[in-house]
Amino acid sequence: MTATHPLSRRTFSKLIGLGATYSVLDRIPFNTRTYAAPAAAGNLVRLSSNENPYGPSPNAVKAMTEGFDLVWRYPDEHADKLSEELAKTNNVPSDQILLGDGSGEILKLSAAAFTGRDRKLVMANPTFEAISRYANVANAQVVKIDLTKDYRHDLEKMLSAANGAGLIYICNPNNPTASITPRSELTEFLSKLPTTTNVLVDEAYHHYVETKDYESVIPLVNEHPNLIVARTFSKIYGMAGLRCGYCVTQGSNIRAMRAHQSFDSVNILAIVAARASLKDTEYVDRGRKLNSEVRKSVCAELDTMGYRYIPSQANFMMIDLRREVRPVISGLFTRGVEVGRVFPALPTFLRVTIGTSPQMQAFMTAFREVMA
Repeated sequence: MTATHPLSRRTFSKLIGLGATYSVLDRIPFNTRTYAAPAAAGNLVRLSSNENPYGPSPNAVKAMTEGFDLVWRYPDEHADKLSEELAKTNNVPSDQILLGDGSGEILKLSAAAFTGRDRKLVMANPTFEAISRYANVANAQVVKIDLTKDYRHDLEKMLSAANGAGLIYICNPNNPTASITPRSELTEFLSKLPTTTNVLVDEAYHHYVETKDYESVIPLVNEHPNLIVARTFSKIYGMAGLRCGYCVTQGSNIRAMRAHQSFDSVNILAIVAARASLKDTEYVDRGRKLNSEVRKSVCAELDTMGYRYIPSQANFMMIDLRREVRPVISGLFTRGVEVGRVFPALPTFLRVTIGTSPQMQAFMTAFREVMA
């Protein structure tokens, strides 16, 4: 007897469609299909959280719709398949893949497994701060090292601070600066670091990088048993609300991290969407291209206005306002544009996500008014 569900696949498909409603202004033709930004709540242009404004691949949405019939089952076998596909994509063994409820869970597990009262966390200032909160829960000392003048991780100072460290966190490209630390510097850093100190390299924005000075450090995992590399489906794949991420590292680290992880922490709809997204390389390439084109157009306007900004290798950027940033954030919000928060280490810099072309036009219009 076939089980019946009160929520049909057709109804579920409609709900998915509503959640991915595209705004008319943001429609972007691509071959015979149309890709667009999901409509913002009300009239607010949300450029605050480094989200991908083009949303997930249509193949991912289709996979979720078809995957509705799977939600009564635990995700084990589908998670295994995703791990195998990620291993193939990254050219590593499948036992070097650990899935997470977004890469945020990977950060949390790393802090739980490798920091503590006698094992401090070393991180940049500024950088993505979530891991410091997790380390605080573990009663670990958190040591923050300022970025260099050109916004790279100061690996020499981080190495000096590594004595007694259980974990070093390197976000590359870095959030909030959208800057990169060259692979050559990371390679040298890893060669000098004691294997008793783990290194977590967060590559959430890896797919957006254009400079040749950058490379993923995933190929170095086999050489360095203390290296953990985190990735996410939240950014280029447009799945921030679904929560799916993973890390690549050696088995001993995975066992230590898994001890702190809930069973089946990644839901089955996120898994099937991730699997479909991996196959849709055309959509990823298009998203990267659109991000680059829109970012360059914004930079050109800022150049004309005489504003300096940190060269961006991600889907967001930092603009130096040469004045206190908090009133500008408020002024933009009253004009219907939400941007990033204040970063105390860079008090005159405004972080803004690179949205669609119409969204960035709205931002620039509001920006000119506030800065006038």
